[in-house]
Amino acid sequence: MDAAETLTIALASPRVATSLDDGLGRVTRLVAEAAARGAEIVCFPEAYLPGLRGVDLEVLRFDAADHARVLAAVAAAARTHGIAVIFCTERVVAAGREIAAYVFDADGGLQGVQTKNQLDPSEDAYYVPGSTRTLFSVKGVRFGVVICHEGWRYPETVRWAAVRGAAVVFQPQHTGHEREGTVPMRWGAPENAYYEQAMLMRSRENGIFFASVNYALRFPESATSVTSPDGECVAFLPYGEEGVLVHTLRPAEATGLLARRFAPERLEEASPTASCGDGDTAIRTSRRT
Repeated sequence: MDAAETLTIALASPRVATSLDDGLGRVTRLVAEAAARGAEIVCFPEAYLPGLRGVDLEVLRFDAADHARVLAAVAAAARTHGIAVIFCTERVVAAGREIAAYVFDADGGLQGVQTKNQLDPSEDAYYVPGSTRTLFSVKGVRFGVVICHEGWRYPETVRWAAVRGAAVVFQPQHTGHEREGTVPMRWGAPENAYYEQAMLMRSRENGIFFASVNYALRFPESATSVTSPDGECVAFLPYGEEGVLVHTLRPAEATGLLARRFAPERLEEASPTASCGDGDTAIRTSRRT
């Protein structure tokens, strides 16, 4: 299937859920809004239901039945409104709780799951890392998913998708606070936390679009944003505002040029003698005499 000339994406930024019913109501409403505004895929923040553990949120009770209920509701919303959905939650595995993004097609079918494989040290008490990475597609456009910390401090997770032809990488994330803090005055300002500058770099260093979605927190440290392959912010939501950011991409602009030039074999460590040319050998010999 040839990739579409355009892809309209949406980033849904809900307020913190006060209950499972409240959260599902927000999810359903924002999915409907994204579809009504012409979006073909919508992405939600990190672990939106039941909430991210280890930060200043009241995490909801969440067991296997709740997990199944959430996924069924998200699938139904995707099917009802004819829009693909990336929904980040948590799941229980043998080793503990993983953070995982579920990717649903517009018919409600599950395309696949991307786990969070690089945890922040503060998350080690609450979660276990996943171990696989997946590429997805919508309308023939390939995309990847990296979850919060991965996109900030592990740029190789974004490059993994870019070298495999992803035109856009989505980042469900949580940066900021709900109970106390400050609100940034200007997108990308030097005095802000580094997160928005990291968004620009993930786009620029790979030649792809980067779509980062935060909660609508009272004191956010980054805005829900889309950055372009040339490393510019092309769209963002006002800080702390619940809503849907809709932006139309031209996948052909995501050349992935720098990502495609990535040569990991040149990073292999060579032995001190095996990699030396004649000139280097002569230099070492002269130093011994």
